[in-house]
Amino acid sequence: MTARQVDVHKLPAMLTALRLPSFQAHWQDFAERGDKEGWPAAKFLAALAECEIAERETRRIQRHLAEAKLPGGKTLATFDFKVLPDLPRRRIEALAAGDWIDSGSNLIAIGNSGAGKTHVLCAIGHALIEAGFRVLYTRTTDLVQKLQAARRDLVLEAALAKLDKFHLLILDDITYAQKDQAESSVLFELIARRYEHRSLAIAANQPFSAWERVFPDKAITIAAIDRLVHHATILEMNTESYRRRAAVRRKADEPATPPTTTTDSLTDNHEGKD
Repeated sequence: MTARQVDVHKLPAMLTALRLPSFQAHWQDFAERGDKEGWPAAKFLAALAECEIAERETRRIQRHLAEAKLPGGKTLATFDFKVLPDLPRRRIEALAAGDWIDSGSNLIAIGNSGAGKTHVLCAIGHALIEAGFRVLYTRTTDLVQKLQAARRDLVLEAALAKLDKFHLLILDDITYAQKDQAESSVLFELIARRYEHRSLAIAANQPFSAWERVFPDKAITIAAIDRLVHHATILEMNTESYRRRAAVRRKADEPATPPTTTTDSLTDNHEGKD
């Protein structure tokens, strides 16, 4: 094909057909800059390609953050590690890098209510999405109810397969409420299915010795814990409430508020000077 056969006016339509929206949005600006600065054709094309890749990655992150349903504001940037000195930042940042995800390992945060378990797990989940992984956050009770409904409708296998697309499933409040035999059964099926295949991150406010609240059958309790901890990092967060300590720290860091001068006192002072 010779240059005389190329119809530049067809370029927007061709870029649409090729599904290159960033090319289409920016090619004219890059072309003008390239003409002024004397760019070779390869540099012009590389600049557009970098723009397309960067914006495609941004769209991917936005899309995967939306599907993850992570609670808002719970990121590494908003977690105050000074409040929990026994939880080293470097350890959490290493987990956020995601090396453990490819092997289907698990992450379990155990600690008192308000200790920051959910924040830490969601912050790691947020970082993993930016690193290219797919994550889903859910309260354990909500997911169990959905899986029970799927079993009732004879589509449990399809529901579990749908969860397989997520590299990490964050189960919050796993020990929050007593579960009956049917509930613990679908939860165990989820754990067993993801064992050494897909990762789980679990927040629990009870030690493993009290997990009979989750699985009333002792044999299932042992089997579930065995699968969860076989390839797992366990964060012990049995400290005073993170929320309470963070609030105290914020209050201590606030600058002293100067005394408020009322309108009446200003008037009185003015009249006294006159």
